[in-house]
Amino acid sequence: MKCAEKLLALAFLHLALSSLLCFAACADTRRRGNGRNQNRNQKASSGGNTWCIAKPSTENARLNVNINYSCTQSGVDCRPIQPGGTCYRPNTIISHASYAMNLFYKAAGKNTWNCHFNGTGIIISVDPSIGSCNYPM
Repeated sequence: MKCAEKLLALAFLHLALSSLLCFAACADTRRRGNGRNQNRNQKASSGGNTWCIAKPSTENARLNVNINYSCTQSGVDCRPIQPGGTCYRPNTIISHASYAMNLFYKAAGKNTWNCHFNGTGIIISVDPSIGSCNYPM
């Protein structure tokens, strides 16, 4: 075996071992939680906690319909997504629609059909709360 071939073999072996160690470390971090959302992930996986959010591919016009519908239903208070509210930021239609849709989902009984929104809603088990905006369970 030539010197260059030996170096190439050693480099490949080093790369393979590094990849395996990285994979093992990443898998262990996922199993234990990454520290940032560890409590949220544990809560979501331990008791069937779910939230309803808008599918990211949904057109803005449909998201507006979802906001208008959700915010006019009994038990839904959309003040947090109004300017100055705790969930106004991020000021995006997808964020506001997700918050309003989740409020409706919760108020209506958290049944799968309460998150359908003509195919634009999706139920998740990881808390979508961000910053000071807390999505109710």
